[in-house]
Amino acid sequence: MTRDDFDYAIENTHVIIAPEQNIATFGSTSFNFYLISELMDRVDQVRIRNGKIHAERPQILTPEHYCRLLLEGFGEKAERYVDRLREHARNIAVLRYGFQFRKTDLSEQTLRDSIDAVINRTKSRVEGASEPLSAVIQGVDDAWEVCLLKFTIDMVERSSGGNLGDFRKRGLIG
Repeated sequence: MTRDDFDYAIENTHVIIAPEQNIATFGSTSFNFYLISELMDRVDQVRIRNGKIHAERPQILTPEHYCRLLLEGFGEKAERYVDRLREHARNIAVLRYGFQFRKTDLSEQTLRDSIDAVINRTKSRVEGASEPLSAVIQGVDDAWEVCLLKFTIDMVERSSGGNLGDFRKRGLIG
């Protein structure tokens, strides 16, 4: 996978529905995800990957500990994305927190339909089922783990302000 492949996957990760809850400061949080992508080599074939992302309780870490970021269950492409994040860690303040991310309960299905129709059906199903901890994400099929990791890092960024406030209230940081 080239740098352009990474950039393409990152730029083409779109959150259709975001979880209503942020990552908890003092406990673990699990999100359901539906990652929808078009198969590049087949017309009107769409893959839906469904599973859970588990974010462990945030920890305050120094930059030298970034190399210990564990991605249990993720593949080589996701690990290469994290390596790229590590290279630019000084620009990503949210990585002050160390999380262990795991993806579990993964299933996938391929449908013969347009991506818009699949996204709309999935969005309606999630909204109708009242799944406040679910995300619907549109991504790139061959780099889907990079898309999922991008979503997860964005969730960390979205949660970090509240987590920092919680740490300050408890006197854990100045």
